[in-house]
Amino acid sequence: MCGRYALVKSAGELIEEFEITTNRIPAALPADWNIAPTREIYVIRNNASNNHPELATLSWGMIAPWSKDRSEAVRSQSQAINARSESVHEKPTFRSAFKSRRCLIPASGYYEWATELGKYESKQPFFIQSETEGKSLAFAGIFDRWIDPSGETFESASIITRPAVDFLATIHNRMPTFLPTDRWDAWLDPKLNEVEEIRKLMELSDPATGLRAHPVSTKVNATRNNGAELISEIDVSEPNTLF
Repeated sequence: MCGRYALVKSAGELIEEFEITTNRIPAALPADWNIAPTREIYVIRNNASNNHPELATLSWGMIAPWSKDRSEAVRSQSQAINARSESVHEKPTFRSAFKSRRCLIPASGYYEWATELGKYESKQPFFIQSETEGKSLAFAGIFDRWIDPSGETFESASIITRPAVDFLATIHNRMPTFLPTDRWDAWLDPKLNEVEEIRKLMELSDPATGLRAHPVSTKVNATRNNGAELISEIDVSEPNTLF
């Protein structure tokens, strides 16, 4: 799964990096090295009026469509920060958004805690990022809108995850789904709603290519901690094994 990530670029930097040409600039979000569920995040999606990519802000964790009030909506978010690629098209919370409300979620990198029976201490946090210095990651995501009883609209998003592969599988059994640049237009196109075609966009031969990981301090475990030191590589003790 992906339960925490970092994004330290400004809206302007993301607009330039992802070549967004629309004039709409969302409310500025601060650099955040420890983004937690329900926080406001940036997403890239197609603008409904002109069908061009735009940068928008919404909250992390899909609000269940059947939520009756805000407290119930927030509770549902914490259970829907991620959607599994294998079943996103079937789950009631996600299936409608998967067909027509897809997005990219930019990140400077994400954290994962070691849970596999490998060479690292259980729950040792790692930071995974692009091998290319300064390049953002783009998670495949979905978003939706929920209207509370007073009529106010809230938008929320989930990250689509998949089984981990390669070196990432020695840390955790899940990883975010990444999409190559040449699939972004199709992924963001709300007119593409054939489920099998959409699912094929998530199929990559080497989904961990271009990524690197290093151990970081357990300070990231507490959401109150924030700052560049959270992604600094640390030395770990002699690896433990079962044998």
